[in-house]
Amino acid sequence: MQIRISWPAGNITATLDADTPTTQALAKALPLTSSARTWGEEVYFDTGVSVSRETDARQVVEPGTVAFWTDGDALALPYGPTPISRGDECRLASPCNVLGSLDGDARALATVRNGDPVRVELIDE
Repeated sequence: MQIRISWPAGNITATLDADTPTTQALAKALPLTSSARTWGEEVYFDTGVSVSRETDARQVVEPGTVAFWTDGDALALPYGPTPISRGDECRLASPCNVLGSLDGDARALATVRNGDPVRVELIDE
């Protein structure tokens, strides 16, 4: 499953694992608009979707991972270190459900500003 994430300065697509409960819940909520928040080199935003933490949830992920922060009902998109990272790792605020990964260069997210409007939509296959 592919989604497009857009903000005033750009957009990026992501490929998600369609078989997870979190991805299915998110897909039902799309398209959605939200307000971006930044935390170090991570962009996150509320989705209005509430799901449980999955058994394979992880706190340390690769740059460009599409994660779902169950504590905040938010998509979390790390592209580099956060304030609690050790070294260059992408350490999320708490364990998150891993949904997939961004296509292309995750550093495009560096152009997202706190408070930017964000739109997430399904890309028709």
